[in-house]
Amino acid sequence: MADSLIQTPADDRRARARPSFRQARRDDERVRLLGQSVDLVRPEEVLLHLARHVREGRRTVIANHNLHSLHLVRKTAEMRAFYAAADLVQVDSRPLLWFARILGLSARPFHRCTYLDWRDRFWSLADREGWRVMAVGAAPGVGETAARRLGARYPQANIRTHHGYFDATPGSAETAAVLAEVAAFRPHVLFVGMGMPRQEAWIVHNLERLPDCAILSVGAAFDYEAGVQAAAPRWTGRVGLEWAYRLMRDPRRLFVRYCVEPWSLVPAALQDLRAARGRRGASAAHSGRH
Repeated sequence: MADSLIQTPADDRRARARPSFRQARRDDERVRLLGQSVDLVRPEEVLLHLARHVREGRRTVIANHNLHSLHLVRKTAEMRAFYAAADLVQVDSRPLLWFARILGLSARPFHRCTYLDWRDRFWSLADREGWRVMAVGAAPGVGETAARRLGARYPQANIRTHHGYFDATPGSAETAAVLAEVAAFRPHVLFVGMGMPRQEAWIVHNLERLPDCAILSVGAAFDYEAGVQAAAPRWTGRVGLEWAYRLMRDPRRLFVRYCVEPWSLVPAALQDLRAARGRRGASAAHSGRH
C-alpha cells in the first residue's frame, strides 16, 4: 500500500472542525436486511461505542456485514453464532445501503462503515488514550511491519501483533498459545484479521477466554497498514464501486464472491421487498382512515 494512505499528520486531523453526531443509540438504528440485523451508524458512532466500552472495562464485539458475509452466514454455523454475539454490526456495503433505502429504511451514505473509514480517527484516539492494541492475523512479519509503521505515527499506542498462520482449531495447542499471549498483553482493543469465516469462527469459539476488551473482525486491515495489499480508493466505496475495483485487481480470487454469491441472496431480497410493500400498504390504509 502506498504511503499516501497514511500521510496526513495526526495533529492536522485533530485541528479540523468535526461534524456533530449523536451521543446515544437511537431506537431505529438496528434494522433487518436480507434476514440479518445491522446497525445504521456513522464511523464516529462506532468509535464512540468502542471507546465507552474500553473506558468502562467492558467487553464488546463489533462486526460488519457485506454481501459476502450475508452469503456465508447462511452456510456457516460459526458465522451465525458470531453475529448473534455482536453488540454492533456495521454496514460495509454501499449497495446494501441502497437496498435499505428502497425498503424505506433510514439508511444514508454516511452509514457505510469499515476499518478503512475510521482507521485514522481510531489510531488518533488510541494514541491519545495510550491504549494497548493487539492484532491477530496476516502472514508472519506483516503485523510487525504494520505495527512499526503505525507506531512511528502514534507512539503512545502500545501495539502488539501475532500472525494468523496458526492452528485455529478449537482447543489446539497453537490457539492456546495465542490466547495466552493475548491474556498477558491485556489489550484494550483486539483486532482479528484472518479472513471470513475463519476470523469469526476463532472469535466465537474463544470468546469466553478472551479478555474484556473491544473485539473486532477486520479482515485485511493490517495487510493494508503494512503496505502488502493496496486498499481501494475511498471514492470507489462512496459511489458503490469498490467491489468492481477489487474484482479488476484480483479476478481469480474474487469472481465468485462478487459475481456468483450475491445471487444466493435473491430470495431474502424478495422477501424484504414484499414485507416493505406490506408496510407501505398498511401505512396508506391507516392514513386513509384518518
